[in-house]
Amino acid sequence: MTHDSAHGTGTQDAGAEGVTQERRLTTREAAERLGVKPETVYAYVSRGQLASRRAPGGRGSTFDASEVEALVRRAGRREPSPSGTGDLVFRTAITLIEPDRYYFRGVDATELARHYGYEEVAEWIWTGELRAGTRFTAAPESLAAARRTAASMPRHSSSTDRLRAAVAAAASADPLRFDLSPAGVLNSARSLIPTLVGALPPAGEADGEGGSLAAQLWPKLSARPADAASLAVLDTALTLLADHDLAASTLAARVAASAHAHPYAVVSAGLGVLEGPLHGAASGLAHRMLLEVMDRGGAAPVVADHLRTGRRVPGLGHRLYAAEDPRARALFALLDEMPSAAPVTAAAREVVATTAGHTPLHANVDLALAVFSVACGMPAETGETVFAVSRTAGWIAHAMEEYAERPLRMRPIGQYSGPRPPRPLPAPEAAASESGAPSGHPPAN
Repeated sequence: MTHDSAHGTGTQDAGAEGVTQERRLTTREAAERLGVKPETVYAYVSRGQLASRRAPGGRGSTFDASEVEALVRRAGRREPSPSGTGDLVFRTAITLIEPDRYYFRGVDATELARHYGYEEVAEWIWTGELRAGTRFTAAPESLAAARRTAASMPRHSSSTDRLRAAVAAAASADPLRFDLSPAGVLNSARSLIPTLVGALPPAGEADGEGGSLAAQLWPKLSARPADAASLAVLDTALTLLADHDLAASTLAARVAASAHAHPYAVVSAGLGVLEGPLHGAASGLAHRMLLEVMDRGGAAPVVADHLRTGRRVPGLGHRLYAAEDPRARALFALLDEMPSAAPVTAAAREVVATTAGHTPLHANVDLALAVFSVACGMPAETGETVFAVSRTAGWIAHAMEEYAERPLRMRPIGQYSGPRPPRPLPAPEAAASESGAPSGHPPAN
């Protein structure tokens, strides 16, 4: 960061006694260093978190640079947002997102998915090395524990419910889970991902054993036998979804890793956020919408219902891409090669075209996943399952980056909005039960 010497704040000045004064920052410079708006800097002053001093001549305030740096360290590494919004920004070497494409360690992610399988790309994301023919293998003890736990859950449990339980069970079976060295984390990750797949109940009589991760996951999603085209879509979807920068679930994973939680706990944190309808579960909404479109014979009435009730049309739009989501574009290209997907693909494109008459939104990856799940006779939660298994690779990659940082660096500062202290000690309310007995005591018989 450079400082403007015209303000007298970017250099150290010698006083009359030859003593070097502390370096001072203007309000604008302090705000930029903290990654916040100038108004927030003054809020820090009012809360006693920063001390200010009037600039020479009485114009504006200045701040001790060392005090600002201490606040940066307490709040986590905060850098100015490119958009000027003051959002938290972290340096990461994993994924770069541009308006029309994204990259894994500098390589176009859709090109990687076109030429390599999920496990090979996961290794690339973790290590920056591509190992052809990579296959992940579950540790027998962890897999057995995960299967027992997932199988004991109620029948109505979702796949994400079972995955969360499987992660916890696998962790309990791994005595080396607290080894946070790169080698230790990678060993856990290479076993955990196939363990998650292996813990899911099969959709039919056949169960997947061996082969690629996509081949193992297929029978968990569909009772139909897999053909080459369908399996290619599934493997590509897993690869494309492996990471997407600091999505909500990934941020949760990094917060857990910042506390030096072990990799299983990091994945648990990601799964907890993923289940929300605005994240991993979004494809389920699109799945149900496509079924309704096909049942009603067209997209217009379905889109109209969404617009009339003020609901978003599922599977459309993405805040990071100006045009079509590149992940959706890659998957639709493969879906076009699946004859069985043709009616569903046509329904999805009709939804896009119909909605475009009201708002110019493009297809996102949730819509492509929904086309795949509907075309293959899979349940609505398929997209969420694929998302969870795939994104585990990204959560692990971000955890490895975070383990190398200063622990607990992510400590946001709350802007208190409650009653101004000090307040008197509150007196307990005289609550009574319906029978008239004081709360906390059984009624007299």
